Amino acid sequence: MEKRAQVIDTWLEERVDVVLPKIMNRSGIDMWLIIAREYNEDPVIKTLLPATWQSARRTTILIVYNPGEGKGLQTFGLNRYDTGSIFKTVWDKDKEPNQWQALADLISEKNPNKIGINKSETFGLADGLSSTHYDKLLEVLPEKYHTRLVNAEELALGWLETRTDSEMMVYGNIVRMAHQIIAEGFSEKVIQPGVTTTNNVEWWYRDRIRELGFTTWFHPTVSIQRSNSDKGKFDPSKSPNESLILPGDLVHVDFGINYLRLNTDTQQHVYILKSGEREAPDFLKKALKTGNRLQDILTSNFKLGSTGNDILKASLEQCKKESIRGLIYTHPIGYHGHGGGPAIGMWDQQNGVPGKGDYDLYKNTAYSIELNASVYIEEWNKDIRIMLEEDAFFNGEEVFYIDGRQTELMTIPRMLSHNN
Repeated sequence: MEKRAQVIDTWLEERVDVVLPKIMNRSGIDMWLIIAREYNEDPVIKTLLPATWQSARRTTILIVYNPGEGKGLQTFGLNRYDTGSIFKTVWDKDKEPNQWQALADLISEKNPNKIGINKSETFGLADGLSSTHYDKLLEVLPEKYHTRLVNAEELALGWLETRTDSEMMVYGNIVRMAHQIIAEGFSEKVIQPGVTTTNNVEWWYRDRIRELGFTTWFHPTVSIQRSNSDKGKFDPSKSPNESLILPGDLVHVDFGINYLRLNTDTQQHVYILKSGEREAPDFLKKALKTGNRLQDILTSNFKLGSTGNDILKASLEQCKKESIRGLIYTHPIGYHGHGGGPAIGMWDQQNGVPGKGDYDLYKNTAYSIELNASVYIEEWNKDIRIMLEEDAFFNGEEVFYIDGRQTELMTIPRMLSHNN
């Protein structure tokens, strides 16, 4: 844990030096206020606090000021407790007992033109300033600064979504570990057909994640598609029913971990071999290829300056030309599983996502390429859904998968070389 904290704090220092000035200049905001109350955290504040801070304490106030004219950013903390070397606490309670008045005095001293606060109607991650703190801020600020308060939506999202080279060197290993845990759960080590249920596998993943020293940001889900099951309606808002895993099943998992403040989000499939089978049926292999083609269509439409809705529309139009029945619901990932940045569809909003889908695509951002392709399986006399999700990075020119993607179905049991 000590070494993890060292990495997190090193990354934070680099991000404040490299990422934050660019985002501040892009937004046109010259002072950014991040204010949170203990256990009522602004989603942004935890990404700016030292690794040894688990939450805000009392009222925690961080300030970023851009003096302009090529001068470096100035960062401050106005807190009763030490907030580390980056946001060094400058509040002297003996000189000014009132924390909010100290904030007003600092703002008056710096005299910023635009004061960014985390308020947003569209993005929850950029809406962390509580109504109480907003009212308190207006109460203490000289009236001339009231009109200088602006929503820091673009600034907050830019900070959250932008990944550095240092982070990306490690992100691949984080996604690799997630892939390895999925593969372990989708093996005969965990699944005994006819005995193991989908709930058993979900809880195995929860235990294994904790055993390895990680956490998860959502409960894993494991579901089954098989030849004699009901067609069912695609509805991710409902948890799948517990099912006994049997030979001939196509099993799906949705799974993610959190490590070093970065998140993963992955969906993959495994096929349960029937007696005498040595590999998955060709019709399932072909269905997976359709899902992979849908991924390719989507990622080929990532273009700087495009919005999430632009990417969604172009991708679905290409799907129609290729007779692919796809649903696209891709989201940014990073500090949060459903991260800051453009929504590229939602499973129930395939005509575009107002607001979130209108946000522009920026370089050096990461996404969970989440989607599904419906494929008719003649042998089963029904449609199945190839539900895929893989973490990817957009460098401004192209998209690449951070640790590859599933292009072949796993099987249980794994076929050993001497059994081929």
